[in-house]
Amino acid sequence: MSVNWNDQTPIYRQLKQRVLGMMLDGLLRPGDALPSVRQVAAEYQLNPITVLKAYQELVDEELVEKRRGVGMYMTEAALDKLLANERQRFIEEEWPAMLERIRRLGLDVEQLPGLSVNLLKGAQQ
Repeated sequence: MSVNWNDQTPIYRQLKQRVLGMMLDGLLRPGDALPSVRQVAAEYQLNPITVLKAYQELVDEELVEKRRGVGMYMTEAALDKLLANERQRFIEEEWPAMLERIRRLGLDVEQLPGLSVNLLKGAQQ
């Protein structure tokens, strides 16, 4: 598997975002084991300390728990916490920028719900 790391963001943060994406996409579910530090380090050719740093941030945020001698597992409350955090971030950071772009482009706000429904339907097919 080939990975293109972004030079603008530390690799451990990018790796953390990949794991968060796996959680949001349902590839990791509450109670599931995360891939081992050694496995991820070998697969992506990373220093194990880099992987451990990404995992430790997930532990600090209580999305993952360490089980001594067994590995790291997604917590039961992780998905709810993650969704709440992502929704809040979207509302505070991304939505204002989208509204500003809509205003700049002079889009008719009344037409947007219909356009959104059509786009969503197309994405599901």
